[in-house]
Amino acid sequence: MTTLGLIGSGNIGGTLARLAVAAGYDVVLSNSRGPETLRDLVEELGPRARAGTVREAAEAGDLVVVSVPLKAYRDLPAEPLAGKVVLDTNNYYPQRDGTIAELDSGAATSSELLQRHLSAARVVKVFNNINFRHLATLPRPVGEADRSALPIAGDDPDARATAEDFLDRIGFDAVDAGRLAEGWRYQPGTPAYGVIYRAVPDDWERAAPAGSDRVRAALDAAGSPT
Repeated sequence: MTTLGLIGSGNIGGTLARLAVAAGYDVVLSNSRGPETLRDLVEELGPRARAGTVREAAEAGDLVVVSVPLKAYRDLPAEPLAGKVVLDTNNYYPQRDGTIAELDSGAATSSELLQRHLSAARVVKVFNNINFRHLATLPRPVGEADRSALPIAGDDPDARATAEDFLDRIGFDAVDAGRLAEGWRYQPGTPAYGVIYRAVPDDWERAAPAGSDRVRAALDAAGSPT
């Protein structure tokens, strides 16, 4: 993979762009407000980065990150993402997204809804359970004792392997949670969501590593999908 496309370049998207450039990727940034609003971030990232429209980022990316509010997922262009691995960072927040009956009942996960919309893409749920501050400070080289892990879920095994490789390159291990239907195990309100990477539960500034064993235990400790 040489180019990372980013649809949404806020806290999570911008942090991933920085990590990707540091790992040797080219990045194409986009957001809903237009390329000109990303000028400062592009200048910060240097010659490996450029800004474009959402469609341009989707077309340019060998691997594409979707980091937009869940309520906007139907606005994503399906055609240029066909066949691509799409890394979905979304969570369902009813106060922001409105109520979605399938998610409220546990009949589907948010990433399954995205996969239905992007039917020809290969969606992997990842980066939704970690705060952007911790995402920026916890990467470590391979083999370091304090390397953290992130859970991934996807219906395509090869797509999960691609996500695992990307995580490895930017400084994280991966814990394979299985299919997208298992993505609820690290959604808001579960033991694997957010707090697992905090040194102090109520302090978002201080990060603490969470290795593969700890993340796997947290996934296993999740209560139920509803």
